[in-house]
Amino acid sequence: MNVFADFDAVKEGDQQSLVKQIGEADIRRFVELTGDDNPLHVDPDYASETSFKEIVVHGMLGASFISTVIGTKLPGPGALWVSQSMEFNLPVRLGDTLTVTCTVLKKHPRERLLELDTRICNQHGQVVLSGGGKVKLLEPPKPKPAAPGVRLKVAIVTGGAGGIGRAICAKLAADGFAVVVNYKASQDKALKLVAQLKEGGATALAVQADVSTPDGAAKLANAAVEHFGGITVLVNAASPRIVARSIEELAWDEVQQQLDVQLKSALLMIQACKPAMVLAGSGRVISIGSQSWDGVPVAGWTAYAIAKGALSTLTRYLAAELGPQGITVNLVSPGMTNTAFIAAVSEKHQLMVARQTPLRRLAEPEDTAGAVAYLASEQAAYVTGQNLRVNGGSSMSW
Repeated sequence: MNVFADFDAVKEGDQQSLVKQIGEADIRRFVELTGDDNPLHVDPDYASETSFKEIVVHGMLGASFISTVIGTKLPGPGALWVSQSMEFNLPVRLGDTLTVTCTVLKKHPRERLLELDTRICNQHGQVVLSGGGKVKLLEPPKPKPAAPGVRLKVAIVTGGAGGIGRAICAKLAADGFAVVVNYKASQDKALKLVAQLKEGGATALAVQADVSTPDGAAKLANAAVEHFGGITVLVNAASPRIVARSIEELAWDEVQQQLDVQLKSALLMIQACKPAMVLAGSGRVISIGSQSWDGVPVAGWTAYAIAKGALSTLTRYLAAELGPQGITVNLVSPGMTNTAFIAAVSEKHQLMVARQTPLRRLAEPEDTAGAVAYLASEQAAYVTGQNLRVNGGSSMSW
């Protein structure tokens, strides 16, 4: 893959240098390349008759190393040197050691242009060349859509280090997807999961990002594109832990947290991933809902259910909006699932829920992962705007 320097990573004040000792071989190569065989630069006898008394190195030979700094160090690959002003302050002698330095003075983001201070000093600290240049940093090429008949398979899973998220990542990886495992704070869990997936022959990457912020969502989407060439599946599985509150105890901050992590993050991620999905020719957005908002209400889960209900509405509306662009948007709503997420639910209540479920058990993370994998597959290409309930029949809808 071709590498392009990151314009956003370059800061005003950044500086890079290289050190070069000028020898006879450098002068010979410069003469061969340019045809400039001025005896002042190549004939010691001739030079001795001038005021310099010895060979003077071509000024542009020294200046050419500014290009080396620009092309390899600052900003680096993809740089185009577009203008340069320079003053040759002192002659460069054969054998001099030059320090060539470029410093970023100003950035112009719209034009992707950098203004540089350029200078060359000799081994005595004397400035032999000073000036300023402008450098344009080329944009990296857009990812190419998959060739006809070859479907790009890249999935992002937000909250990928959680119980259901881990199962989804494992299932999608087994189905041949390159998986981007997102985490906010659970770095150890995410890295361990990625290591396990790679040991099984899968392609995976862990990316830390707070997807409830525009910058975090963009960071995650960009990582998928840069590492794997695009995005075809987005699974919104991020969710904060539930703290049951009565209406008297419930603070709006807790409702807002649920909305930010579940609803806002889903919207931001869909916005961030949409361009790559359009470029790929299709996309799947799958959000993890919950039985709690359309089944029997669970006392104290009001904030959580509000966010899941809003996520359901977002799913329906975006399915209608994004459908013409080949992007399906669906919801998977598990019932009570056997993960650490329900640690605060009493064992008695868990047993009661299991007994009241036609399949007589709680859901396992793999049950939800299987439903997600179906909606991510070609078999679900004509399924959008749906809520796929994975609850063992504890609530049924026709």
